[in-house]
Amino acid sequence: MNTPDQSPEPMKYGILGEDTQNTEEKLKKYTGVVDWPYLEPHYESGALLYVDPSLSITEVGMALTEDDKPKIEGWLKSGDLVKPSAPHKDWWEKNPQSFTALVVSPFVLMQPAP
Repeated sequence: MNTPDQSPEPMKYGILGEDTQNTEEKLKKYTGVVDWPYLEPHYESGALLYVDPSLSITEVGMALTEDDKPKIEGWLKSGDLVKPSAPHKDWWEKNPQSFTALVVSPFVLMQPAP
């Protein structure tokens, strides 16, 4: 036990195992195919971003994790990365389809599934 004037001992996480995956491998782990009902709560919370099919959803996720502002701003400006609006929501509710989704907290990226 530490007294108030001592520095706390560092936590020993090594016993839990080390995560040796690189960022791209981690992103792939959090990628999956989902339907609109899964994505709708993320839309409602404002965390959903639509990725144009011409882009790699993994590349966009990587740019978000690396905080690559010029790349992200370019996609937002070109319309290749958009925050869905009510007409999008209505369309997806009336026209069920599958999406590839990638969680890059606090965002969820979505793209039509191939």
